Amino acid sequence: MTDIQAGEAAAGTAAAGRSGDRPEVPAIELDAVSKEYLSHGETVRAVKDVTLSIAEGEFFSLLGPSGCGKTTTMRMIAGFEEPSSGTVRLHGRDVTDVPPNKRDVNMVFQSYALFPHMNVWDNVAFGLKRKKVPDAEIKRRVGEMLEIVDLKGREKRRPREMSGGQQQRVALARALVNRPRALLLDEPLGALDLKLRQQMQIELKRIQRDVGITFVYVTHDQSEALTMSDRIAVMNDGVVEQLADPREIYERPASAFVAGFIGTSNLISGEVVATSGDLATVRLGERGRVLVNGASRRQGDTVRITVRPEKIKILLGEPDGQVSAVPGTVSEVVYLGTYNSYAVTLDSGAEVTVFEQNANDSTSTAERGDSVWLSWQPHHSYAIGS
Repeated sequence: MTDIQAGEAAAGTAAAGRSGDRPEVPAIELDAVSKEYLSHGETVRAVKDVTLSIAEGEFFSLLGPSGCGKTTTMRMIAGFEEPSSGTVRLHGRDVTDVPPNKRDVNMVFQSYALFPHMNVWDNVAFGLKRKKVPDAEIKRRVGEMLEIVDLKGREKRRPREMSGGQQQRVALARALVNRPRALLLDEPLGALDLKLRQQMQIELKRIQRDVGITFVYVTHDQSEALTMSDRIAVMNDGVVEQLADPREIYERPASAFVAGFIGTSNLISGEVVATSGDLATVRLGERGRVLVNGASRRQGDTVRITVRPEKIKILLGEPDGQVSAVPGTVSEVVYLGTYNSYAVTLDSGAEVTVFEQNANDSTSTAERGDSVWLSWQPHHSYAIGS
């Protein structure tokens, strides 16, 4: 165990001893936080009454499209923006009016902001030197951190002599060597190519586990959030539409926006024509039926249902049994290496996407122009709100 890990473990044990049976104080809390700007004479609400809490040691992501308020929310946590209303707490302490340099958090930006004239060692040691930490302590902590981010042996290199991924690790080491209680990361992988970005997602999660501190990560890339996060807050137009773990958000989206933004999803609407036990039957066109949990459904209700493309099977004949069964015509087939993507126009007029895994060397289940049936299990139908 490294000194940083040992320190974190000791702090956690001490905190547990002090708290007894009391619930642990969250690392970060936002209580009805809003942010308003004046733009061309009009008031713009960038963040609207956001309330959430982030646990100690959690990898938490703020996810959403450009302009949704996620970066503004992070900047209010860091202290670079002051809330128009509401309260920001760090480890139970109200820091709403506390300047950034007085908050026990560090921030890593997409640009990395490394000093080009300094080598790796000096970049990482910079903050410690400013704090006048003893030389022996600097040597120990910088060496330990470079080992954690897998840069040992590259201490003398300058940023221009390193890849984008290595520069990103230097920026992480520089932030973490100061031992902040929380690290805020604003789209730090955005400048990397796809393959390197995917590699760094795994590295970031490993580093977060190794150092054991709270990470708050801002991104518009849903695959990044799903890969790394313990929990995700999906933001849209300044509000949190859903806050849950990655599986819950993917499998049970709370709104049409979340269903569409997280991965690929099919949204279809129909009328409940029958209920039986826990299932409701939704009519789709003249021949189609969709089965969905019917615990709170009544005959005549109109429902919106989401189903993920990989949950759907393409059949050349109508399926039997207690499954959803919807007829349509294949309008497009796209080969994507690991899977085929089908666009199917339903008899009802709706467009549905289906992903079929390429598990063997066989040809596609269906070709463009084929009449097919789409089928999926009832528990893969999920009724959503707006």
